[in-house]
This record gives sequence, C-alpha cells and structure tokens, in this order.
Amino acid sequence: MRLLVVSDTHAPRRWRSCPERVAQHARTADVILHAGDVCVPGVLDELSAFAPVHVVRGNNDGPDVAAWGAPEELELTLDGVRVAMVHDSGPTKGRAHRLRRRFPEADLVVFGHSHIPWVQEDDGVWFVNPGSPTDRRRQPHGTIGIVDVERGRVLDVRIVPVT
Repeated sequence: MRLLVVSDTHAPRRWRSCPERVAQHARTADVILHAGDVCVPGVLDELSAFAPVHVVRGNNDGPDVAAWGAPEELELTLDGVRVAMVHDSGPTKGRAHRLRRRFPEADLVVFGHSHIPWVQEDDGVWFVNPGSPTDRRRQPHGTIGIVDVERGRVLDVRIVPVT
C-alpha cells in the first residue's frame, strides 16, 4: 500500500488547485494522509478524487475543515500498520520520545506544522513530517512524503521534492 503524506497546503493562499507534481503522486496513492493546515475543505475534496483521505485539524483550520472530518489527532490502521496523526508535534528536542509516549501503539507517526520535512526511525517507529508542497518557507523545495507499507510493516519512507 502506498501512502501519500501532505501537510500545510494553506489554501487558497498557497494551494489554488492540486499542483501537477503532487497529482502525479496522488494518482499512484492508495491512501492520502493530510497532517493539517488545509485551510479550506475544497483541498480535501480535490484529494479525495485520487484516493481516500484521512486528515487532522491544524492551527489554521476552522470549523469547516473539522466538519469535513478532521479531528485534532487520529489513529488508524492501514494494511496492518498502526498510524497516528497530529498537526503540531511540539519542539524538535525530544520529539520522537514525546510522540512515542503520546501514541504508544503507533508504527508510523505523521505530523506537520513546521513546514520542515523530517523522517526519523526510532526503534521500529517511523516519524514523518512531509514539509509543505506549496509553502516551502526557508526550505529549498516544496515537499511531500511517500510511505510504502505492507502487512504490518513500513517498507520505505521518503521525502519527495515537488517544486
């Protein structure tokens, strides 16, 4: 199963429609995970045309994104992999330890907020911030994450530049 991981799309200011390089990856995704700061639910409708979408609410998301189905945090299982999602993971220092305490059953923890792509594996648990495909801030590229999972295992996690 292939997961497309996005965050911090900040529509309509930064995302007017799905960028073609994001759409290329969305076409091959089995599931799309959005780690918040969607800003308008139309982004989720657009992504849902490619694959089922799971989303958490970010600090810039209002009641309309919540009504679409975005809780503050989310835990689900995808092909046997226990996935946890939250928008803001807190400070960089101690992040992996803090997220492991918050989501003790997770095999994969997805978050956003900083717009800084980050992947770390710690004792069998993967932590992924895909960055932002549309608001790169001080990063050299807009980015997304791709995660391949199969039968309870995370096979591959990578950050992919899209700008």
